Amino acid sequence: MIKLTAITKTYVAGKSTVEALKGLDFEISAGELMVIRGPSGSGKSTMLNIVGLLDAPTGGVVELDGKRVTYEDFDSLATIRSRTISFVFQSFNLNPVLTAEENVMVPLMVRDDIEKSEKWRRAAEWIEKVGLATHRNHRPDELSGGQRQRVAIARAMVSQPKLVIGDEPTANLDSKTARNLLGLMKDLNRERGTAFLFATHDPIFDDFSTRTALLQDGKLTEATDRR
Repeated sequence: MIKLTAITKTYVAGKSTVEALKGLDFEISAGELMVIRGPSGSGKSTMLNIVGLLDAPTGGVVELDGKRVTYEDFDSLATIRSRTISFVFQSFNLNPVLTAEENVMVPLMVRDDIEKSEKWRRAAEWIEKVGLATHRNHRPDELSGGQRQRVAIARAMVSQPKLVIGDEPTANLDSKTARNLLGLMKDLNRERGTAFLFATHDPIFDDFSTRTALLQDGKLTEATDRR
């Protein structure tokens, strides 16, 4: 589905240059459940942003479904993302003036191929699936950290994406809630072939992933296929 070849990413901070990624090769296929591990500062978030088409690499090639991605038109990339990729951010990124249910529906608002009634149906369905039906009209500041994370996960699932990307997606959840949500993700993977790519230190993902890889010093140094 997505392939990275010889990817480099360099940041300039004042007079310093930081190489976040150093010739990274990576690919993920439809239906994979993949976990990236690595120490803080190893480049995990940078890699996820490039895989998710949120950021352009300094060098190398990114391919989506066999076609090279270009970065001249970010509006076109935004359209591709809205129909292909969803994200679970560590900082939630919820709109503070919208209710939980409205936040879940945000990815569908730009979709003109889905009827309005279907958008509301999906949002209501996912709010219920993550156990927040009684909080559907609450705004983010009225929710706990774990509840906000569940809203963020429902928002990622509602568009039925081909790929879900998460940066420590269970960081604010208790183990029981995390396992329940991973079960929902497994169902989506089995029913729709949705792929998942998570950067996490949480050992709960050992039973979830089909493949794990270690990112260290800007390169993937080892991978384990658990299929």
